[in-house]
Amino acid sequence: MKKLSLLSILLVFSMLLSACGTSEQDNGSGEGSTEEKKTLRVVTDAAYAPFEYMDGDKIVGFDVDFVNAVAKEAGYEVEIVNAGWDPLFVEVKDKLADFGMSAITINDDRKQTYDFSHAYFLSTNKILVPEGSDIKSAADLEGKVVAVQNGTTGQEAVEGLLGANNSNIKKFENTVLAIMELKGGGADAVVADNTVVEEYAKNNPNDKFVVVEDTEAFAAEYYGLMFPKGSELKAEFDEAINAIYENGTYAEIYKEWFGTEPDVENLKAQQ
Repeated sequence: MKKLSLLSILLVFSMLLSACGTSEQDNGSGEGSTEEKKTLRVVTDAAYAPFEYMDGDKIVGFDVDFVNAVAKEAGYEVEIVNAGWDPLFVEVKDKLADFGMSAITINDDRKQTYDFSHAYFLSTNKILVPEGSDIKSAADLEGKVVAVQNGTTGQEAVEGLLGANNSNIKKFENTVLAIMELKGGGADAVVADNTVVEEYAKNNPNDKFVVVEDTEAFAAEYYGLMFPKGSELKAEFDEAINAIYENGTYAEIYKEWFGTEPDVENLKAQQ
């Protein structure tokens, strides 16, 4: 009896040790895992429909759906915060955010301070004007009052045409305010990314605005996710972007927002 009791005790003790080991393993992958998906802080300027904008108290848009898909592919959760255009650059630079997402054009000047993901969207600047305007090309902006969003490639393009210190260039915190200036008669034109001005003209027919294209004056641009310099996340997100290119997720999101097939091969060629 005495030997049997000792054996029983040893068996119970062995089972307890085994259970502890199993618990530690489960914590690595089960519901009780201490290694849960990391939530990344993503900053944006939610005033740039259809890429990112407020729908009630929720941030929605093409960029939002794109980032959610890429983050899921890379194994992360994201918290998207409406920080504003200028502040988002500060937050990313100072590593207060993991990356920025706001229809941000990849260019050499920004690459001095930030790292960018693979290109995920092709864009170009276009001109928004009232119906009947005599502005038919970028050259016709000479002598006109032009509204732009401060700190954008639209501003750079207009300053390249009219001069950096030209008093006829009105700079605003976001493109919505620039368009409101045009609508109120305080500007003759707005220069901004093609999709933004095209969507505004289409969705607000009563404003009677038209979009002017000038491919010679405005070069093609590519958007990227913007990371702090040296971020290890860049490589993971580049891989995830290519994965959703290949599995068709990117095309599904693009068609849902724009109704056309994306030129994925063009985007991949920029890598």
